[in-house]
Amino acid sequence: MGVRGGAGHHAFMHQRPAKEAAGIDKRVSLHTLRHCFATHLLEQKVDIRVIQVLLGHKKLDTTAHYARVASTTLRQVKSPLDYLMERPPA
Repeated sequence: MGVRGGAGHHAFMHQRPAKEAAGIDKRVSLHTLRHCFATHLLEQKVDIRVIQVLLGHKKLDTTAHYARVASTTLRQVKSPLDYLMERPPA
């Protein structure tokens, strides 16, 4: 259990207002909110290293496991071969 008044306590105190502002009416954990936050940032094409700093992770691997990539983002990635197929023949 964290120290009263520490970072965990600070985050807990802001959980309810954040849930209300987002229109979330069911029970969610801070872990779930952080996951959603990271996923939304990825969907907005925010660099994962920026997300790493925002989440306070020392290792990029931690952020990579924490923030799952949304399927819509994956579908938007184009292969270099796709670009070759779009070019008119020389």
